[in-house]
Amino acid sequence: MIVFDHVSKVYPSHNKGEDVRAVNDLNLQVTAGELCVLIGPSGSGKTTAMRMVNRLVVPTQGRITIDGQDNSTMDTVLLRRSIGYVIQQVGLFPHLTVANNVALVPRLLGWTQARRRERADELLNLVGLPPSKFAGRYPRQLSGGQQQRVGVARALAADPKIILMDEPFGAVDPITRKQLQRELRRIQSEVQKTIIFVTHDISEAFLLADRIVLMYRGNLVQNGTPAELLRNPASRFVTDFIGEDQSLRALQYTPLAEIAKGSKSASGVDGRRNDALVLKQSLSVMDGLRLLASKGSSAPGEITLSDDEGHITGKITDNDLVFALSHALVASEASTDATSDVASNTGRIKEADGISSGTC
Repeated sequence: MIVFDHVSKVYPSHNKGEDVRAVNDLNLQVTAGELCVLIGPSGSGKTTAMRMVNRLVVPTQGRITIDGQDNSTMDTVLLRRSIGYVIQQVGLFPHLTVANNVALVPRLLGWTQARRRERADELLNLVGLPPSKFAGRYPRQLSGGQQQRVGVARALAADPKIILMDEPFGAVDPITRKQLQRELRRIQSEVQKTIIFVTHDISEAFLLADRIVLMYRGNLVQNGTPAELLRNPASRFVTDFIGEDQSLRALQYTPLAEIAKGSKSASGVDGRRNDALVLKQSLSVMDGLRLLASKGSSAPGEITLSDDEGHITGKITDNDLVFALSHALVASEASTDATSDVASNTGRIKEADGISSGTC
């Protein structure tokens, strides 16, 4: 869907006489329907990289292709109208109603009024703002969280294949932010857009991302799934940036099937459901622990695992789950002793190995 091919963005520095590489030789592939999160410290180049997709920033070197077509050959206006864009400040027009804000791009594309209104109503329902109550309101009559929902609806209005989101939830309170994050995952599960999402919040990245791209000083440091970053960090910088509780976080991305592989209780599966508790092997260890805790004293000592079709694939014990948790706690404590805050250790981060152009 979106391919960065040796892309760089260089800004001349008139004061120091040295060029500044905001993005350095970036090679990255974002597949269709994927929610890809760009994350890194301030000045890492994540927003610059995202804005080169719709040519709000023009690359100095390399090229970006969308569905195989170089975006530099596309009509800039049509390119931007074909890509949804959500920013932190929302950017709603104060003189337009909510419905008209949502329908702005369809109007520019020449949709009929009836079609625009139908689409606006559909999307307001999708983002949890009933049109009967919100369509006729103006932005000033909405809360910050409601305005962000309208911003997401507007980005979806013309049914774009691609949506760019630049720290869209950064200006709202923590409770509203969590609600918006959950809503975005729900909406994405329904519409399956290709989303590039920029954030500096590591927890938000792990909650939302199908794929995380960690950047530092314009370079791609590591590109992978949340589980890959947690369990196989490419460098000390990755470990420090993720934080001290990475071992516990990893349990959320470790499937039950993996700990069953080394469990003696996984042998001798006869395909019969003799246990009171059957869990899907694709569930994470953390989800398994939560389910076990909810069972309380009625939880069986042995747990049967099944695939998505319900076929028995293995067994684990409650002790297997407890051991996995204990191991993560010990590893987390060791990490706490060995690491310190990234922001106060920029000198060490400069020397961290593994920071390179990072081809995917």
